[in-house]
Amino acid sequence: MRQYNITPAAGKRLIGKAVASHPEIQKALDHGTVVIVAGTTNGYVAEEILETIGSEDREDFTRKRFFRGITLPPSVTTTDAGQLPDESGFPGDMIITGGVWQKGKTIFDVVDSLKKGDVILKGANALDLQRKRAAVYIGHPKGGTIAAALQAVVGRRVRLLLPVGLEKRIDGDLDVLAGKLNVPGARGPRLLPVPGQVFTEIDAIKLLTGAEAELVAGGGVCGAEGSVWLAIDGEPQQEKAAEELLQSLANEPPFAL
Repeated sequence: MRQYNITPAAGKRLIGKAVASHPEIQKALDHGTVVIVAGTTNGYVAEEILETIGSEDREDFTRKRFFRGITLPPSVTTTDAGQLPDESGFPGDMIITGGVWQKGKTIFDVVDSLKKGDVILKGANALDLQRKRAAVYIGHPKGGTIAAALQAVVGRRVRLLLPVGLEKRIDGDLDVLAGKLNVPGARGPRLLPVPGQVFTEIDAIKLLTGAEAELVAGGGVCGAEGSVWLAIDGEPQQEKAAEELLQSLANEPPFAL
């Protein structure tokens, strides 16, 4: 067994690489539609999927505006970031149908046409690792993109995959937390636990190398804030593959606006 430290940025890249090779994603890329709802982790997913399908449009994609809202530290100002995290310059979600990126479209444009066999990728804000569940912060008065996605997920059995980093883990029951945050009179975003397949760095390592990973510690400084320590166990070739994979991602730069 060996232990490795993974920063949030490296974790996002790791998740992106694994999601791009996920069997259900590959199937949907060949025969259906993949909807990548904008978000910081999904920006890495989008990059890796474009690379996987060999799209000539991959150079046209940038993660810098591929989100509808982000959390920034108090030290980041409009001068530092260029602009506040609003939707100005938003390129749309990434909709890939038959292996072709439908530029400029959002989930709202295609949700009514999604069917069984298609896949929606949606990030999350809270992760209950023990129960393998995730929840999404809601800021829009009509439920935002997750409300749109659930129409297809619940109504037509479209698959919902939730790429989410381990730094978003919480302690407690998501339903109980949602009950507290969603009561009339409470302030701040609402919280919605959602059905779907949670996909973390642990799942990514398993898919890409066959090795088992376990969260054993977390934290750091000088850029390692929010990082996690994973213990990796498996056959010798699996452990070697995991080591090579994680070493290749170790210097992933932090997300920047």
